[in-house]
Amino acid sequence: MPSQPASMRDVAHRAGVSLSTVSRVLRDAPGVAPEVRQRVQRAADELSYVVSRNASGLVTGRTGRVSVVVPFLRPWFFGAALSGISDALREADLDMLVYQVGETRSREGWARALPLRRNTDAVVTVSMDLSEEECRRLEDVGVPMVLMGQKVSGRASVYIDDRAGTAGATRHLLNLGHTRVAYIGSRSEAWYSTSSRHRLEGYEAAMAEAGLSPWPVVKAPGHTGGELAMGELLSDHEPPTAVLAEFDDIALGAHRTLRRAGVRVPDSISLMGFDNHDAAAVMDLTTVDQAPYDSGLTAGRLTVDILNGAARHTHVEMPTQLILRQSTAAPRTTRGLFP
Repeated sequence: MPSQPASMRDVAHRAGVSLSTVSRVLRDAPGVAPEVRQRVQRAADELSYVVSRNASGLVTGRTGRVSVVVPFLRPWFFGAALSGISDALREADLDMLVYQVGETRSREGWARALPLRRNTDAVVTVSMDLSEEECRRLEDVGVPMVLMGQKVSGRASVYIDDRAGTAGATRHLLNLGHTRVAYIGSRSEAWYSTSSRHRLEGYEAAMAEAGLSPWPVVKAPGHTGGELAMGELLSDHEPPTAVLAEFDDIALGAHRTLRRAGVRVPDSISLMGFDNHDAAAVMDLTTVDQAPYDSGLTAGRLTVDILNGAARHTHVEMPTQLILRQSTAAPRTTRGLFP
């Protein structure tokens, strides 16, 4: 029979102290003499005692866990954001539980279905586009909530200005001399996110400011949507000389269509994305960096500060940055896509 793991009572017996003293030492609470603290820690090490989150929670009222809710796990953005949140929570010795809601995002009651109550100290949502009702449902769990990728008045939020990001990207292309600038946006059958709407609005505002007509094409998210949209743009009698994509994933799909058609980037068409995906540097794609890892790290640290009662600001706008690479240039002076 395998031996039973050591208990807090075993540590107390070996150190010759009370259970409450062991609890204070393991929680790093004050009020314990240094020599007693050393004796308890030595006993715990000798017994290979591991602090139970559930047992410590009975004393502190905390679980030591933070739940992170995401719509999906596969897109690059979510992995980077989760990595940042995880690092911030690990700094504070907190565990991370991840819930992927997937297609349940569009069903009523998904927030109530998550096993959050009595299982977490806080909830972080990532690009969930929560409605007011969904926010209230999560608040019913009775723990702090931080929204990443969404700005909601009166609730802790970490976000970027999507409108400003695409407006700046559009102005970059306009300043190069392009006047036929198209935009590839995304929309799924079940979901048209606030971020997608805001990015399109930023592009349209910059085009209107320059006195030009916007040229949006909206397809399904991902590489396939980018491929199809670029094919549609190339079929126009006078194709654009520059294209801005809502995401780098879309831009990479668009680039594949251009490559297969023999259209040179940026000689014939300038191409630009948004995200600064890892593959963007490999493809030498000009893009807007929104640093999802840094946003995740900030959201995680904000969560820790709220739990500790130390949060000064609960609305944090993260910066975006234009990353110039070789996929954008001034337009060709001669007409036609092919050299």
